[in-house]
Amino acid sequence: MLGRARARQRTPLRAQHGRRPCLPRPPHHHKMSTTNLAAKERKVLKGLIVPCALGALSWLSVHPALAQEPVNLLRPPTVAPANAPALSPLLLPDRDGINTIRSTNAWNARRETLKREWAGILGEFPKQKPAFRAEVLETEEFPEMTRQHVRYQVEEGVFTDGYLLAPRGRQGRRPGVVVFHQTVRTHAQQPAGVDASNPELTTGVQLVKRGYVVLCPRCFIFDDGTNYLGNVSLMQKRHPAWTGMARMTWDGIRAADFLEAQPNVDKSRLGAIGHSLGAKEVLYAAAFDGRYQVAVFSEGGIGMGFSNWEAPWYLGPQIKKAEFKRDHHELIALIAPRAFLLLAGESADGDRSWPFIAAARPIYGMLGASDNLGWLNHRAGHRYPPNAQEIAGEFLDRHLKP
Repeated sequence: MLGRARARQRTPLRAQHGRRPCLPRPPHHHKMSTTNLAAKERKVLKGLIVPCALGALSWLSVHPALAQEPVNLLRPPTVAPANAPALSPLLLPDRDGINTIRSTNAWNARRETLKREWAGILGEFPKQKPAFRAEVLETEEFPEMTRQHVRYQVEEGVFTDGYLLAPRGRQGRRPGVVVFHQTVRTHAQQPAGVDASNPELTTGVQLVKRGYVVLCPRCFIFDDGTNYLGNVSLMQKRHPAWTGMARMTWDGIRAADFLEAQPNVDKSRLGAIGHSLGAKEVLYAAAFDGRYQVAVFSEGGIGMGFSNWEAPWYLGPQIKKAEFKRDHHELIALIAPRAFLLLAGESADGDRSWPFIAAARPIYGMLGASDNLGWLNHRAGHRYPPNAQEIAGEFLDRHLKP
């Protein structure tokens, strides 16, 4: 049990030059009584334990073979779906136009081209990062973890907030994971367990219990309590060429910066996981920031036609133009050879998502990292059910724990 929260504290994090940053109080800052918080934590644990047991039994009854053997994370669908997209090959001809890319050096050159082209689609990132400025707004202590509401700078004069969760009683530096939330009114409060109404998606609580230090940042589309379009408009006043996905990617880069700055985090062991909206952020953050050693993408809609990628807060209407031929197997290839797991539920993702994994397999194979790529269709809909939670946790453990 997490139990009752202990005394709360407000503690500043010092800026780089020793000055306490002067930061505004964040929107969506909710005070909560200790009694109510403890009740919510009990609800989290009850939700995590009971459905986990029932869900696992139900799932294994549908998939009896998985109860007897390890899950094969590279098993293709039995029947290829008719709506599976046709994807352009990643191993394109070399510069001479004849030889197929066969070497690591040739792939690295192709990779840099892909990354540059995708940066052009998103909008170029700032050349320099602003100084690290952060503040702890509130601290809550439980027998098994400490949870801090934090505020930190992502651009010069632009801040976001989120929750930092750390296991108690663990010595030394721990692996760190960024958990990106789904589209939900309570944003980062959900994975951090402040909002316990959907125990399946209290992902930060699940991972801190596995020994990870976890950051749950708030997506910019929930800034200031205004609507998504309003926040995109404010962002584009500063960066006219940016898409919404550019800001989300930049925020993912800054989230890695934040975790790296924590004294209890091993900066060589960082991962990212997200569901729905959060999965989209994971894909781009991992593609553009090599510090993420493992990425778990849950029901984000990997294909351009699988979800509302044309929305202004994602990639915008450019992807609907006839000449736009790109798709996200290219971003999975940018992540290689680092670990990538796609979780499908036969909703935003499903058997039709397999071609994206299949397209990236030759790259992972060439780089000697075939076991770093995986997928699973749990067929439970647009959810992150208990069996998927366990598989994701094991995948993170395999790639982030010694």
